[in-house]
Amino acid sequence: MKQHKKLHPHKFLMWVAIGSICMMFAGLTSAYVVKKSQDNVISVNLPTIFLWSTVVILISSLTLQMAVKAIKAEQASTYKKLLLLTAALGVLFAVMQYKGFVYLDQSGVEFIGRNSNPGASFLLIIIGLHSIHVLGGVIALIVMSLKNNLSKISSSIVSTEVMAAYWHFVDVLWIYLLIFLIFMR
Repeated sequence: MKQHKKLHPHKFLMWVAIGSICMMFAGLTSAYVVKKSQDNVISVNLPTIFLWSTVVILISSLTLQMAVKAIKAEQASTYKKLLLLTAALGVLFAVMQYKGFVYLDQSGVEFIGRNSNPGASFLLIIIGLHSIHVLGGVIALIVMSLKNNLSKISSSIVSTEVMAAYWHFVDVLWIYLLIFLIFMR
């Protein structure tokens, strides 16, 4: 008789959360498409720093995957360093996003207020929400590195795998959003 491997409850909850986040961003991007078809939406060209931030988040996914391998090999020091490096790259990603918005603001793009451009407002909401999800992941990575306890190696592995699923998801989500926003100009 074939035995089924059960999905860990934390992994199941992460997949439910990822599904919910997908629905939120699907709704936002759909609303943007509808709003874009109206006359008062002006296209906003994305600054190149958003493209460079993509490189940063891709590297961060690599460092987190290396952390998964390190925890499975019980290399606590390497694991902790890789978690912190991933967190630092996540912060760098968010800073680059912020700098992109500062550049747009200095270029005359108004995101909120009476004279705002609805396209720019959607850009702020979509990218801002994504950055909040990245920063939430950064907090989780920092907490994980502080709680690193190899005496409970199996729970550390599960936690790291759950975190990796989330982090890779926000990575793929960013790539989707970037492509979407480039083609919706």
